[in-house]
Amino acid sequence: MKHVAPWRLGHGTAAAIVTSLLGCHVGPNYHAPTLPADSNTSLVSIDATLETATPPRDDWWQLYDDAQLDALVQEALSANWDLRTADANFAAARAMATEVHADRYPSTEAIAGGVYGRDPVTEEILELDGHRPQRLWLFEDIFEVSYEVDLFGRIHRAIEQANASAESVAAVRDEVRVIVAAQTTRAYAQVCSLGEELGVAHHSLDIVTRQADITRERYGAGGDSEFEVERAQALVEEVRATVPQLEGVRRAAVFELAALLGRTPTNAPWDVEACMAPPHLTTLVPVGDGGSLIGRRPDVRQAERRLAASTARIGVATADLYPSIRLSAFYGGAAPQLSQLTTNAGLAWGLGPSVSWTLPNQVRARARIREAKAGQAAALASFDSVVLTALKETEQALTAYGAALNQRQALIAAQARIHRSLDIARGEFAAGSLSPLDLLTTERSLVEFDAAVASLDAALVDDQIATFKALGGGWQSDVQPRPRP
Repeated sequence: MKHVAPWRLGHGTAAAIVTSLLGCHVGPNYHAPTLPADSNTSLVSIDATLETATPPRDDWWQLYDDAQLDALVQEALSANWDLRTADANFAAARAMATEVHADRYPSTEAIAGGVYGRDPVTEEILELDGHRPQRLWLFEDIFEVSYEVDLFGRIHRAIEQANASAESVAAVRDEVRVIVAAQTTRAYAQVCSLGEELGVAHHSLDIVTRQADITRERYGAGGDSEFEVERAQALVEEVRATVPQLEGVRRAAVFELAALLGRTPTNAPWDVEACMAPPHLTTLVPVGDGGSLIGRRPDVRQAERRLAASTARIGVATADLYPSIRLSAFYGGAAPQLSQLTTNAGLAWGLGPSVSWTLPNQVRARARIREAKAGQAAALASFDSVVLTALKETEQALTAYGAALNQRQALIAAQARIHRSLDIARGEFAAGSLSPLDLLTTERSLVEFDAAVASLDAALVDDQIATFKALGGGWQSDVQPRPRP
């Protein structure tokens, strides 16, 4: 049962007890977790020809030296609605922490009012004096003060938990900033890359159309067969069919960019369609090392702060095993007439300590401690998992980026040869030493290689952005939210 009783102790005794217990904070003290083995060493997938161990810039998108891209990212970081939501969640978390901090100070309450009727306490007093109960007015103006003496650190641990929780929410907000910066850059790069692919498609269409016209002229002059004409025209239509699909995907990318900027489709940034080539890095990718990566990733910081909060929660739960002591006082007046409130007859005051302690049944309190300890164990395991995931994502991004570059180099070499082979094929076809089928096959290969190079350019910049996102850049940029329209 829960026992509540006043303590009547001498001032010196009470002061001695309070002084001896004030520094007692039950529950474990938090210590930053040990990182998984070898997690703060150099990244193993760094290629000196592509990356450098220089710490990455927070505003990494500026490495592309594209003023339009920079303006779009800055707009997204100040106007994106997901970011506004994250900012609001952080503000709520800070308010909750402030509420918990208030428990360190005395709580006060002022009460004033009047009640007409029969009060049980008043009736009991009247009966003791031999009077009959009666209806009357009872006025009061009381000022009350109470203060919980934090002997076992319940309030202290609760504040630790609230602070860590708020910092965890701040890390979530920073993670959203990282995602928004990466998604905005990716959407812009996609629009530009699709511009390049559309340019290649139109160029390829010009090539096959020209050859189809030549085939048709030869057929009219009694040279090639109708079958060759139809086959050449089929290739034209095949290439032409890729254009609407690319245009549709590009338009969808513009709408994606509009949403990231906090704009409606009506106000989508259609001017970005002037971009016809993906952003290009002019420097090596700065990636830093494993240690700086862990310190920079917001998701790692969020996991660490959640661990801190779960550790403090053990202290809050443990404090419930011990007595809770509260000092309280009140002063004011209580009388059946307003005029008596300010006189000695209506004076009401009191002060003193009280203790509450859940004894002997502490099953619930101990169950909450076990629950809190299990939560701490889960938070620690989650922290280790998040660290390993951060390292894995970065290594995977670096590996994919290096593979895409090597693939592009090989594809460029093959593309140059197929362009040369088409020039040769045209000459031999004109001289009559090459069949129309061989020329058509060469043209088809040219179209496929040109499209593959343009598509790989898009994949290459996407791999770069994935690398920068994995590195955790973008959340420290000092951008203020735009006012809501």
